[in-house]
Formats: sequence, C-alpha cells, structure tokens
Amino acid sequence: MQIILNIPDHVQLDASEYDIKMHLACKLYEEGILDTGYAAKSIGITRREFIENMGNYGASIFNLSDEELEEDIKNAAKFVR
Repeated sequence: MQIILNIPDHVQLDASEYDIKMHLACKLYEEGILDTGYAAKSIGITRREFIENMGNYGASIFNLSDEELEEDIKNAAKFVR
C-alpha cells in the first residue's frame, strides 16, 4: 500500500519525510500492526537502524502488554539466584 499525504504549502513542518515515516512506522509498531522488520522495510532502512532510532520518536522496542511483562519477569526470576 502506498499512502500519499499532501501538506499545504502554508503549513510549516520541521520534520523531514524520513521523520514522518518513522513516526508512522513507530505508531504502527506500537499498535501491533507492523513488526520491526516490516516497519524498517517500509522506511527503507535496516531492522537494526529502526530499533536503534525508535527512542528518538518516542517509541520503545519493549511493546509488551502488562501480562506479557509479568510473564517475562516471572521467567527471568527463575534464572536469578
């Protein structure tokens, strides 16, 4: 799918096309619509670059529900002595 966004000339944006794509990809990742691989591909960068830059756009790679986080903590506790 290709999305075209026409922004009027009088609107001043301090964001590049890359920034806008990153914001959208991060939001779609947070919503569970895209995984990191597809998000990165949609922008034209590597998965690693996407993950490393998510924080710059207010997103976290740790997109876990409360239940998933609790389960991860329980599993990790098994290995802590």
